[in-house]
Amino acid sequence: MKKHIVSHIAIYILSVVMIIFGIYHFKNPRAMMEYVPANLPNPILWVKVVGAAFILAAVSFIFNKYVKIAAYLLALMLFIFAFFIHGEIYTNAGTEEVKVNALINILKDTALAAFALHIAGSADSHGMKF
Repeated sequence: MKKHIVSHIAIYILSVVMIIFGIYHFKNPRAMMEYVPANLPNPILWVKVVGAAFILAAVSFIFNKYVKIAAYLLALMLFIFAFFIHGEIYTNAGTEEVKVNALINILKDTALAAFALHIAGSADSHGMKF
């Protein structure tokens, strides 16, 4: 077995998850609109931009091109979601169920962002070195 096969598998799994998130943003933008801050115009556009960002990050990881910048940008986007979107939902939750769901989303996005930072830290200007 190759020395870093587990790293390949982990990055490909993350890529599949990001593609699924991205496709969901395009197929069901109205379901995602509630997460777009009210002060941003055209919420469906923002949902689709985020979906495209997820897909582009995944494509970057799969083809091992622009990995460092894609991973840093993905991590930044996920940290913003965790703290500014899900954090606000958690803080203003009216019910315990909403609060628990927001906490789960904070933890999920933080974990995914940490994995993206690990990928960025492991990449050089030419991509991942396996």
